[in-house]
Amino acid sequence: MSLTNRYDFVLLFDVKDGNPNGDPDAGNLPRLDAETGHGLVTDVSLKRKVRNFVALTYDQTEREPVDGEKRFEIYVREKAILNLQHQRAYSALKLDAPSEVVAEAPEGEDKKTKKGAKEKRKGSASDIELARKWMCQNFFDVRTFGAVMSLGVNCGQVRGPVQLTFARSVDPIIAQEHSITRMAVATEAEAEKQDGDNRTMGRKHTVPYGLYAAHGFVSSFLAKQTGFSDEDLELLWQSLAQMFEHDRSAARGEMATRGLYVFKHDSELGNAPAHALFERIQPRLKDGVTVPRSFTDYEMTVNETAMPSGVTLMRKA
Repeated sequence: MSLTNRYDFVLLFDVKDGNPNGDPDAGNLPRLDAETGHGLVTDVSLKRKVRNFVALTYDQTEREPVDGEKRFEIYVREKAILNLQHQRAYSALKLDAPSEVVAEAPEGEDKKTKKGAKEKRKGSASDIELARKWMCQNFFDVRTFGAVMSLGVNCGQVRGPVQLTFARSVDPIIAQEHSITRMAVATEAEAEKQDGDNRTMGRKHTVPYGLYAAHGFVSSFLAKQTGFSDEDLELLWQSLAQMFEHDRSAARGEMATRGLYVFKHDSELGNAPAHALFERIQPRLKDGVTVPRSFTDYEMTVNETAMPSGVTLMRKA
């Protein structure tokens, strides 16, 4: 059953002695707002953890398959070839997949300007729409977050009902750099240069402690378009609450969800602006604490008084 309510939510999580989201353009340093010093974690990073949780922990064997497939597969997964996923939709629906064929042009002649050198069939609108619906039915992350599937084998585009913002740390953070040593080398040439000492030096970046907040939105109107259901919504809440428990690594240190506050609107259009609801969730440093090093250094202020009519606050973590 599709959703009939709008939802807005606040996700609180923290990191201790780890790198919550390295920036590959900055030597994998933790992401920072250069002006304020607040830490950042991208929405893409958070969605990756949700996808991993669903792939690792959701038992698909108990669910009814749709058109010979299962509803809780993951579209964007490690080392996936997305066009092959698109092809599955056309194969399952027994449709001819759109193709692109480039003919050989005579030597010295530009293929783009030669008439007939490039033959492209985009596929009919009806076939693309059927393929788009099939992708939504079978892939949890497509019907949840949406996807651009119009490249190559065309399955159209999906605007997802669930959207997340970047997470921002409540207070400024610092990024520490540590030298680390490996008591081994990779090649014999490296061993010869070190006369058998065989050590490899490296760097590791961590945040001593940071409490982060991300905001999220769930649209019932877009949920109807993708088939995102109440069951999918409960799986999303479970994923956000437990995703860090299944994403452990030495680089990320200790990460945990510290709060998931969900505002449920009685109407599909919503009964209050999202920003006014988010302002009701305020983590603040306790008196006397200047440098936070644990979640207990914060006190949570959750303003539930005079809640807007038609809005209910639910705690999911």
